Amino acid sequence: MPRQHFKAADWIVIWDAEAGRHAYTKGADLVIEDREIVYVGRDYVSRGDEVVTDATGYMIAPGFVDIHSHLSHEPINKGYTDETGSPALYNSNLYEYMPTMAGDAESLPAQTSMAAAELLASGVTTIVDMSRRHDTWIDVMAESGLRACIAPLFREANWFTRNGHVVEYDWNRDHGFAEMEASLEIIAAAEAHPSGRLFGMMTPAQIDTCSAELIQATYAAAQERGLIWQIHAAQSVPEFQEITRRHGVSPIRWLHDLGVLGPTTIIGHGIFLDDHPSTLWGSRDEDLALLAETGTTVAHCPTVFWRRGMALQDFGRYRRAGVNMGIGTDTYPHNMVEEMRHVGMLARLTGGRPHTVSTGEVFDAATMGGARALGRQDIGRLAPGCKADFFMVDMQHPLMNPARDPLRSLVYAAADRAIAHVWVDGQQVVRDGEVLTIDFAAAAAAVNEAQQRAEQEVPNRDLVAGRSALEMSPLSFDCL
Repeated sequence: MPRQHFKAADWIVIWDAEAGRHAYTKGADLVIEDREIVYVGRDYVSRGDEVVTDATGYMIAPGFVDIHSHLSHEPINKGYTDETGSPALYNSNLYEYMPTMAGDAESLPAQTSMAAAELLASGVTTIVDMSRRHDTWIDVMAESGLRACIAPLFREANWFTRNGHVVEYDWNRDHGFAEMEASLEIIAAAEAHPSGRLFGMMTPAQIDTCSAELIQATYAAAQERGLIWQIHAAQSVPEFQEITRRHGVSPIRWLHDLGVLGPTTIIGHGIFLDDHPSTLWGSRDEDLALLAETGTTVAHCPTVFWRRGMALQDFGRYRRAGVNMGIGTDTYPHNMVEEMRHVGMLARLTGGRPHTVSTGEVFDAATMGGARALGRQDIGRLAPGCKADFFMVDMQHPLMNPARDPLRSLVYAAADRAIAHVWVDGQQVVRDGEVLTIDFAAAAAAVNEAQQRAEQEVPNRDLVAGRSALEMSPLSFDCL
């Protein structure tokens, strides 16, 4: 590919190598060649054979690194799980409601494409897609243009509730190990893909649906192959209580005792620690220290939890304790900028003060925090040698003005509406806000049809009372 010169940007979020952090620079240039950044800064001397793009009127920033998402099964929940939760299960949505809205096999490519398009439009360039295996997965992700981590979910037990207040588990020990082997096969296929943008992750699904033997076996397999390992843990009060009932220790302590916390481990959510107000556990602050001491990352996804009235306590406290924090879009909308807004606002609410976290720290989590979690030094920042993954913000967009601090204007006002162009691996994937690699409208229409099919199956999936979709999740208003 020819060398490309993005000239005279109003602002660039540049990587300050000496300070080890992001910084602003004005009136600067970005130059890419062979899918990598070769120059970023002021005083660039242009070559005659470059393709020059006038970047005046734009801010250029490193693409976001989303370390926790479920592309193939979350879009179908839009309008259904916004206000659901089981009162007798501490308002969790996981056990009574989530299993009732499930897309069929036909819906999986469309759901994946729809979520991928949303992510690209919000500046995400790297995604960890934690989904169940499906035949079209690698092809859809490769065609999307995203830098994508294929992270197959598998487990030994299915959870369910018959009455809305007791969670039960249906165990099949052999299934989990068979799925582990199948996951390794699809990961190998992803990493061999000619695009060079796909890689893999080992992801046993949840701490309470996997045995100690499976958790340790998957971690060992990940270590042997140089893979990152991620599991959902400390994500609900019922889960916290189940692990303490089984093992007498908190979920984080149990994972530590199994020897699976560390720099290559990501904890999906990590909300309900031993000192969370909802757990009332005997130890205090031990879990947070264990996460920090072991170098474990927490994937923070606030949106899906504040819908149930839950929140991590708090993002700034975790960072000050030394925990590496990344951000994910666990649910719809798959919009990283809105997720970042929720990170900051909920941290200030739960922390009880506006200074618990800064916008710069949230941005760091959405870029470098995710890159650190994935063991990557070539993404999440704009510096020579890094991948050419970045987005361009239209500084003339009304919602970006006043433009005293452009990241604050982006996160708290404009969001994806001001993201004009996105580049991944040196290829433009979004132009003037339109995704170039995915038929967004067609994918959305297909998911809409899939949701209508899924609604018909809700009574069969509701083990509590066989309720209809309208009974489980009434519309905002009656239809006359």
